[in-house]
Amino acid sequence: DRLLKNFANLEEEEKLKYISQINRYSKNTYSLLNNLFLWARSQTGTLKINFRRANLKTIVDNIVEFFEVNSVRKSITLTASIDNELHGYFDVDMITTVIRNLVSNALKFTNANGKITINAKEVGDMIQVEVSDTGIGISKEEQISLFSIDKQSNLVDSSENEGKGLGMILIKEFVSKNGGDIWVESELNVGSTFKFTLPKAL
Repeated sequence: DRLLKNFANLEEEEKLKYISQINRYSKNTYSLLNNLFLWARSQTGTLKINFRRANLKTIVDNIVEFFEVNSVRKSITLTASIDNELHGYFDVDMITTVIRNLVSNALKFTNANGKITINAKEVGDMIQVEVSDTGIGISKEEQISLFSIDKQSNLVDSSENEGKGLGMILIKEFVSKNGGDIWVESELNVGSTFKFTLPKAL
């Protein structure tokens, strides 16, 4: 409202500040609504799961390329180390959403000159995927409630709390529907590693 009513009288720097806020809040709202839509579909059974044999490296490489501009802009090193022979049996769209959300969150909470890495390895009949960052970390209290919708006090992402809330609930939901599990290992001011498992293709 202030920008609209006083546009001609505002300094350029102040205009840019308001436009940047509008841009950030709009993106957060879009992300929340998209996650809410997907989560609602998963709860009502209208979200179809298409299991198939898939190459994990191809998926991760595409995600790294997708976030390349953002990572360079923030001076963050984003790398992946996935064996080309590593194949899983899962819904490609769901797992792409999971990894993209995890990388997006890592970018939000990692400062300039930080690092984000994506790795995967075989663990028995499963594939374990790890998304690690050198970001601000997550407290023990937050880790307990991170994936529980009944313990989330604020599902709406704010500028101070970007990336938490329904996005993590959706991630857990999608991993579970694909027969895997997800957990986090984190230390404040050191970084976080999100790990999840997927069925390995036979």
